[in-house]
Amino acid sequence: MQVENHKEGVPFEYYVNLFKDLDPAEASERTGAAFDGEAFTLCLLGTDYRITWPEYAIASEDDDAFALKALPPQTFLLRYLLEGKKLASAGEFKTFREMPWGELYIQPFTGRCLTRAAFTFGTRVAKFAEACERLGGRKLEHGDAAYEFELLPGYRMQIIVWEGDDEFPPNSQILYSDNFIEGFAAEDRVVAGDILITVIKSNM
Repeated sequence: MQVENHKEGVPFEYYVNLFKDLDPAEASERTGAAFDGEAFTLCLLGTDYRITWPEYAIASEDDDAFALKALPPQTFLLRYLLEGKKLASAGEFKTFREMPWGELYIQPFTGRCLTRAAFTFGTRVAKFAEACERLGGRKLEHGDAAYEFELLPGYRMQIIVWEGDDEFPPNSQILYSDNFIEGFAAEDRVVAGDILITVIKSNM
């Protein structure tokens, strides 16, 4: 697959090439993703995606599914199949900063996720809530609006927004289930936050 966007396309092609050499049985056991001999099935934010192996292709019964249209979520799913693992959560949630390498990546996380969520959702809290409801998010009693989502099976995220006023700008927070600590590298946690925000925004 030839791509024009080199910022997104170069890493995508790198992982597609690694994917060809994947042991599908090992990957299925490690991640919990079903493999039927031809393709893996992974559920991302409530939508099932079918990813063929060894020649990569992605499909979904939903023709408008988010990951079909963009390389970052496809790269994220590839990285999960290559390196991820299914882990149980103890039921606790962590901020990005509390997890390993959080301090090092806090600046890109703040810019790509917290600031973006604050000014995208904190200025339209009612629309944010409606979109989260449509996506099947679980309503939480935090902030001015908050919802919990399952990113991948067993991996949960909470997004909380506060509406701005004359004295304070809008604000946001994203929390991760504690299994993200071992299950994802810091850069993947940034991407996970970015994916969640983009999917919610696309439903507003």
